[in-house]
Amino acid sequence: MQLQNYAHGQWIAGTGKQTNLLDASTGELIATTSSGGLDFGAMLKYGREVGGPPLRKMTFPERGRMLKALAMYLMDRKDEFYQVSYKTGATKADSWVDIEGGIGNVFANASLRKQLGNMPFYVDGPPVLTSRTGTFMGHHIMVPKEGVAVHINAFNFPIWGMLEKCAVNWMAGMPAVVKPATVTSFLTESMVKAIVASGILPEGAIQLIVGSADGLLDHVESQDVVTFTGSATTGQMLKAHPRIIAESVPFNMEADSLNSIVLGPDATPDTEEFTLFIKEVGKEMTLKCGQRCTGARRIMVPENLVEDVQIALGKRLGGTVIGDPRADGVRMGALAGPTQLREVREQLAKLMEGSELVYGDPEQVNVTGADADKGAFMSPILLLNKDPWKNQVSHNVEAFGPVSTLMPYTDLDDAVALTKLGKGSLVATIATNNDQHAQRFVWGAASHHGRMLVINRDMAKENTGHGSPLATLVHGGPGRAGGGEEMGGKRGVLHYLQRTAIQGSPSTITALTQQYQQGAKQHLTPKHTFRMHFEELNVGDTVITEKHLVTLADIDNFADLSGDKFYAHMDADALDGTVFTGRVAHGYFILSRAAGLFVDPPKGPVLLNYGIDEARFTKPVYPGMTIQVRFTVKEKVDQEKRDDADVAKGIVKFLVDVFDETGETVAIATILTMVKKLDQA
Repeated sequence: MQLQNYAHGQWIAGTGKQTNLLDASTGELIATTSSGGLDFGAMLKYGREVGGPPLRKMTFPERGRMLKALAMYLMDRKDEFYQVSYKTGATKADSWVDIEGGIGNVFANASLRKQLGNMPFYVDGPPVLTSRTGTFMGHHIMVPKEGVAVHINAFNFPIWGMLEKCAVNWMAGMPAVVKPATVTSFLTESMVKAIVASGILPEGAIQLIVGSADGLLDHVESQDVVTFTGSATTGQMLKAHPRIIAESVPFNMEADSLNSIVLGPDATPDTEEFTLFIKEVGKEMTLKCGQRCTGARRIMVPENLVEDVQIALGKRLGGTVIGDPRADGVRMGALAGPTQLREVREQLAKLMEGSELVYGDPEQVNVTGADADKGAFMSPILLLNKDPWKNQVSHNVEAFGPVSTLMPYTDLDDAVALTKLGKGSLVATIATNNDQHAQRFVWGAASHHGRMLVINRDMAKENTGHGSPLATLVHGGPGRAGGGEEMGGKRGVLHYLQRTAIQGSPSTITALTQQYQQGAKQHLTPKHTFRMHFEELNVGDTVITEKHLVTLADIDNFADLSGDKFYAHMDADALDGTVFTGRVAHGYFILSRAAGLFVDPPKGPVLLNYGIDEARFTKPVYPGMTIQVRFTVKEKVDQEKRDDADVAKGIVKFLVDVFDETGETVAIATILTMVKKLDQA
């Protein structure tokens, strides 16, 4: 079988020299592949001109619903991908991380539609008021780049590596060209075939290269974005590509790093944290056969506990059944192929120059359901570096497989310093039940790590583990780890958007952002806004209410009702030295009374009020003053129906501007209301 590339809407078999792809466990030929004959420039142009426009026109809610539909479609077909994944040497547990973890990433990014607003672009941060009289202001919007996201991925996670990136660029409104590592590209191809067959994404939103991508970067342009996951050496070479530099193309790199896992000083063998630590290290060494960019390569323990950890780890690793992942009982599969096995052994030889072997055999391994000579199998290897300051090879060389090095530390400051010898890592973990130890470690080492995990008994049952970045948190690290950030929830989406400062009058900025800005022109509606359906309301629609005269009786009654008898409201003799000149009305009374002014009581399109944002009390209100409200539609956010029985509705944010008889604002807040749509009238 020959794998196919997906380019400009067609499945294309590459021409010329073919690369053989082998089953990692049996050594049998799975497929051949090539990218010969592909026009990379035409592919990128197709993505920009065909895939980009429909994605950019969609709003964030529409993109989110698209991703949710795709995730559900793929999840229904997950069993198909498991059968293919076994050929990469991955066990079912390994494949779960790759397949369901990848699809789960799409689900997670789909949920961001509730955070990013109701437009095709994102309004970033608060407005910036720059003039004395309020007639001139600034803001920021972030719009989708008009290029293609080019993803160059590693071999270890053929599905997750693609979906964790693509979900983010699709949510941002950009198409993608995916280049998986050739050795496991057959699994990526199976997923892309399902994505294309679904018809859920616009044509051009995804293209696939299953062979060499040599020359691809020659065609990138300034609006494109390139991401790379893999070795630091390759990443640095790509990052220095003349076209990347000349076009100022954003380049995000996530490189394999020498991550650390630390046993806290308090985690002695009689504690739960010690047990959790041993379990976590064992998992990190064997999951995916140690082929994880987040793998725990350096194991740091108090010097008086080295022997205890060595014994406990040996027992745990000794119970690991290695072999064909399709065989019953197998808990650790094979490396991705013979090339990876050879590279791990070469790096291991370098590591052993400064360490001694305390568990495993790099040349022999007992396997189940397979022939050890035909598959890319390797025993878990535990090394001991007795002097990690003198023998620094452990901090400079990575064997990308089931290989880790145990090393002692004297105190937490020493542990922190040892982690930094890795010159930048994706993740560091500490197992401790002492929050002061955790604080000291994290505060000391965070500058050199992209993510930090604290393991203890309180979070053990729901802990996702040292090696598992979350879709809603950034994934990446400084220095050797590449200096980049991926995913990160909303932060990840923003990576594919162009931030642009906009300046103008409040009315102009309101028109540009579709969010009402204070001081902008208002449209006084003849009909109360509570009598209007979601579609009938427009940003800037305003109701100005009747007035209310604030009295001492209001203050006394509200104090009795609420129980809030703070001295400034109740004791006129206690105000010396304060900012108040007399008994002052409760701020919450002002907002409550404002609601009494702006609410139109009879049943209508407004279903409920479910929250208040950004409430501020800006000027004291004393008895004898009057209050009045400007009630303005600030922003509209569409909502999808959960099911056919659900009410069609949207969220309307209203600006509540409470002002006194001088016209000066005394309180301001944003209320969130749920409003029916016309088809539910």
